[in-house]
Amino acid sequence: MTTPAAATGHGLLASAEAIRLKIEREPFAVSHTLSDHPLLQLPRLIELAQALPPSEVEFNHADIPLSQEYLNTPANGLSAAQTLHQIEHCRSWMVLKHVEADPAYAALLRECLEPLRPLTAHVTPGMRQFQAFIFVSSPQAVTPYHCDPEHNFLLQVRGTKTMAVFDRDDPLAVSQADLEAKVNGAHRNLAYDDAIQGRETLFHLQPGGGLHVPMFHPHWVRVGDAVSISLSITYRSRFSAQREAVLSLNARLRRLGVAPAPPGRHPLQDEMKYFAERVIRRAGETIAR
Repeated sequence: MTTPAAATGHGLLASAEAIRLKIEREPFAVSHTLSDHPLLQLPRLIELAQALPPSEVEFNHADIPLSQEYLNTPANGLSAAQTLHQIEHCRSWMVLKHVEADPAYAALLRECLEPLRPLTAHVTPGMRQFQAFIFVSSPQAVTPYHCDPEHNFLLQVRGTKTMAVFDRDDPLAVSQADLEAKVNGAHRNLAYDDAIQGRETLFHLQPGGGLHVPMFHPHWVRVGDAVSISLSITYRSRFSAQREAVLSLNARLRRLGVAPAPPGRHPLQDEMKYFAERVIRRAGETIAR
């Protein structure tokens, strides 16, 4: 993949124009130089999986529908280490969460994201809470339809995958009530309806390629014919904090019988909701003490 006017530093490469025009507004392709990085090779990932707390290693059988209900996700009958050792044949999917707990991965994460700071400040000011997730998947593995709360760059390190990304503002792809539930603790998975097929944008990722996925844009993933390793580098910002606060306050209003405007439709109203939700939360914290 060639990316004109590559603008970032070590690892992540993206067009400065694409970042300025599209960051957090729509998905767009990026590239990277990490496919041969020693931290992202399978032997090192086996070590990492054994060092992380069990709560930070999620894995399951990968022959699942797009609309998989989280609590009924089938286990693969293996340990985390066994899953990685047998990943080519065990029909499994794994994510190593918050790998920035390891200093080496934290340094890599900063090297990738810090150069974005001046390019994204007009949309996502106050970059913070850098986090990284590593996905290791068997051939043809499926990641169910879901959405995530972070600003995300998904970098394909090994193998191929197809990502189908939908618009968070498309009410047929995801309801506002579903998004409001996400910010109040609901699992990331969403119900997938075949009626929305064709409303997605498809991205075919190869090693060295990647994709920016704006927060809460629903998506599903299918791996190609070889083992896949992907690195997801994410961050939060004032933009993400405001959107989550607006969704949270909208959920309160919906319980009172009000039909609130979705975030992004009325910027001034969103700002007022953001501060109102912060006041409500602080009041609740004070009472809890």
